[in-house]
Amino acid sequence: MAKGSALTSIQISLLLLVAIFVCSEANHRDRDYCCGGKETKFTVYLQLFSGGPNATTVAVAGAPGRPRTPTEFGTIYVNDSPFTERISINSPTVGRSQGLYVASSRDGVYSFDPFSFIFTGGQYNGSTLEFQGLGYSLQNTTVTEFSVVSGTKIFRYVRGYATFLAVLEIPARNYTVTMANVTIRQC
Repeated sequence: MAKGSALTSIQISLLLLVAIFVCSEANHRDRDYCCGGKETKFTVYLQLFSGGPNATTVAVAGAPGRPRTPTEFGTIYVNDSPFTERISINSPTVGRSQGLYVASSRDGVYSFDPFSFIFTGGQYNGSTLEFQGLGYSLQNTTVTEFSVVSGTKIFRYVRGYATFLAVLEIPARNYTVTMANVTIRQC
């Protein structure tokens, strides 16, 4: 009889372990498991000048003997562009986008883009968001998506994503407005 009760105890213990494992795995598959906090969405407009005296994007390095263009493998750009509440450059400035654009694929299609949103006005003043991801060449007109990997101040421990789309281009002025739709969750 002791042998039977020991076997029953082992079976119950195994059943409990399986139940704990299943519940644990179910939580990991829940989209809110790791980041169940408040969701925040907002849209801003990056005001980009790729040339002229007020350039906000400048090539700073490239492969020796090769042109420094957005599609030339190895070209590195730095960016310091204001972003505004609305599409107009005259709308209130909310902050600055600062970071890098590295032409990282030999065919010139993709780039590696680590950059920050530094909020200097509005409800997020003093906070930052950190982005990282695989971008597309500046000639691409499709939506580009980046990961939001971190933040500071009110954006501590955030995760999320952002989509970017050029919504206005004036080549004669080297001017592009890019709409950024950001979705984040506080973890």
